Amino acid sequence: MSNQGQAFKAPFHTEDAVWLKWGAYEAAVLPEIGANLIMFRDAANNYTFLHSPSEEEMDSFKEKPVIHGIPVLFPPNRYEDGTFTWNGRTYQFPVNEEKTGNHLHGFFHTAAWKVDDFGVTQSESYAALSITVDPNHSIYTYLPHRFTIKLRYSLNNEGLLQHVSVHNEGDEAMPCMLAFHTSINAPFAPNSSADDYRFKATIGNRWELNNRMLPTSQTQPLLPEEEAMKTTGVSPFWGSMDNHYTAEPRNGRNVMELTDEKEKVTLVYDVGTGYKQWMIWNNNSTPGFFCPEPQLNLVNAPNVSLSDEEKGFIALEPGGIWEQSGRLYVRKA
Repeated sequence: MSNQGQAFKAPFHTEDAVWLKWGAYEAAVLPEIGANLIMFRDAANNYTFLHSPSEEEMDSFKEKPVIHGIPVLFPPNRYEDGTFTWNGRTYQFPVNEEKTGNHLHGFFHTAAWKVDDFGVTQSESYAALSITVDPNHSIYTYLPHRFTIKLRYSLNNEGLLQHVSVHNEGDEAMPCMLAFHTSINAPFAPNSSADDYRFKATIGNRWELNNRMLPTSQTQPLLPEEEAMKTTGVSPFWGSMDNHYTAEPRNGRNVMELTDEKEKVTLVYDVGTGYKQWMIWNNNSTPGFFCPEPQLNLVNAPNVSLSDEEKGFIALEPGGIWEQSGRLYVRKA
């Protein structure tokens, strides 16, 4: 056991949480609210990287837990009329976005997860959580498969490591569709402003969306600011973004990099190359936070007439495991 790490249960405002500490880093995860990693910060520099709710915001957060921390979306984003047919089965989800008539964001970001383990080793502090769907679970009504999602967070000198895996424990293939609605503070440093920030992301093409915010299967030319997202960087608030992009890893990495030009530091969000899409949302260009969201599959993927490879759709075979690791860390700009 290390003397610089801690892992313990204690409240985060009004909610039960598992806390991790390692050196200057600290993080908290909420098992009862979607295993949301609700806080990650560098206490030595007072950098608060994730958009966390204040105590006064906890009630509104619990009503809509998608714009704070790192919510788990499964299936992610929008599905036309809340339904799709795949592999001979029709799936019906509640239509929970009235203005579009779609289902939005799945079921796991509001569900209670199990804490499997937490502790400290010589090299990290960690928390392992999981949720199992079977005929006794309410989610089985909408996703009638036996499966478990496992989520492990750990802290060490290299920042925050996330590992997620989906385990098909049934006897037939299941659709595997996953994303994280990661909410990043800009500014994350107390003496900086939003104007001090530039970000880059390994995006490729922007998907064309119709008036219901669903992909048409076509792509659109990038604006100059979006080209800058791929190269020199641009403000996270250059314009209103609720945009869907293909992922285009560079140098073997699929990343978002947010630089504080005043502090001369860069927050790196290395999500892994398993995610084939990005969503980027900035709350109608409102300074404070934005959401670079790694997404496995295209929005509304089962209803879009493209190949599974093009849309990042995975049919997870019986006994199969899909997994991916990602990391949040800071380097000098």
